[in-house]
Amino acid sequence: MDIVFAASECAPWAKTGGLADVVSALPRTLAKFGHTLRVFIPYYRQVAKVAPNASVVLPSVTVPFPSYSRFVRVLDGGKNAGVHTYFIDCPELFDRENFYATPSGDYPDNAERFGLFSRAVIEATKVMGVPDLFHVHDWQAAMIAVLLRSTYYFDPVFRRVPAVLTIHNAGYQGWFPPRTMETLLLPWDMFTFDKLEHYDTVDFLKGGIVYADALTTVSRRYAQEIQTPEFGNGLEGILRQRSGDLFGILNGVDNDEWNPATDPNIAAHYSSENLTGKKECRRDLLHAFGFEGVRDETAVIGVVSRFATQKGFDFIVEIMDKLVHEDMVLLILGNGEEYYERLLVEMANRYPAKVRVQVKFDNVMSHKIEAGSDIFLMPSRYEPGGLNQIYSLKYGTIPVVRATGGLEDTIDEQPNGGGNGFKFWGYSPSALLDALRRALGTFSNKEEWTTMMRRAMRQDFSWDTPAKEYERVYQRVVQNRS
Repeated sequence: MDIVFAASECAPWAKTGGLADVVSALPRTLAKFGHTLRVFIPYYRQVAKVAPNASVVLPSVTVPFPSYSRFVRVLDGGKNAGVHTYFIDCPELFDRENFYATPSGDYPDNAERFGLFSRAVIEATKVMGVPDLFHVHDWQAAMIAVLLRSTYYFDPVFRRVPAVLTIHNAGYQGWFPPRTMETLLLPWDMFTFDKLEHYDTVDFLKGGIVYADALTTVSRRYAQEIQTPEFGNGLEGILRQRSGDLFGILNGVDNDEWNPATDPNIAAHYSSENLTGKKECRRDLLHAFGFEGVRDETAVIGVVSRFATQKGFDFIVEIMDKLVHEDMVLLILGNGEEYYERLLVEMANRYPAKVRVQVKFDNVMSHKIEAGSDIFLMPSRYEPGGLNQIYSLKYGTIPVVRATGGLEDTIDEQPNGGGNGFKFWGYSPSALLDALRRALGTFSNKEEWTTMMRRAMRQDFSWDTPAKEYERVYQRVVQNRS
């Protein structure tokens, strides 16, 4: 099949989270299976820094708006591992400091920015080759599914081309004022509650859910959760209506990047057969955070995360006064909400013998934390798929997680240190503290802990299995449209 991916991020060009990793790794695996893969992302300022000399493939693609037209270019990002990457270049909309927002809020023209991106992808493929299907990701590209069934409905070359929408996080939907219908030249009869309208806004993600031929999300558990009021963010009704077309497919992991036996970012290599190098990684990590003389019996707990309530930082803060009395040190890397940035730094200053915080995004340090920690903490309020807990398993760093979304699907706690990690149910600080104490209790039994580490590291989280599940979804929608 000829498959076009459209997304707002793709590693290594543009990345803020797991979306970029998926849009990078899944196409490469599908290409190994013999498919033709093209990926389209915006040509942000950050992308231009990485690929300043990208050649022009299409010098002018016209995207009409009510009183004017935007003229965009399609640039060539090159071909790697069978996947060809292209950039949609519109400096007025994408040559900005950030991808989506400034510290004071979202860019006010995001509807135009990603509406243009969606339409430009369709127009580009009309010239460069119409695919067998579009695989679009999150609200920023969901409008492709809407456009295919509206603006391009009578275009014979797109009439039978299906769209698959992957929901990476239903909490981000792309809500815009009603006038967006006119901005994107969409018919007003689509501005209804059963189509694009959502509490008097144009909801990009909802439109994609309504008009895509199939829906996927990033874990089996999350596919169930988003059909409930707690996790559906107002879309649970329409998702229940489309439950027959909704598939939960757990994300895989890029074994080329996340592998303790070959990782160039860590102090020493190791494997499930030979764990010696992990001790050196632990020493290196502690040194990087300014710790010296930490006993082997003291557990190193690592956190790599965006600082936000969604990620459970309210609980981490609440249990800190009790956690510091345990035999552990806590190393935290990340950035995010200013409230938590300040609070975590203040707690590190209050407990310098127990807690250290680095407020930044640092890819190398994230690898060091995965390799050098004994325990990885991930108490998310909700977590659609999650990748860090899987990275942790691969590195023999035992996760402690809340049982939600992909965390529930990947982490299995059994009595007496069985399974591959520890988890808690409900949502209370005491439940998190209890789970951490169970993990620390098991850590004190070195033989039991080593057995758990080896068990975790031997699990297969490659992209091959999820890619085959996506293949089945693709085959279904193509057959239904034929």
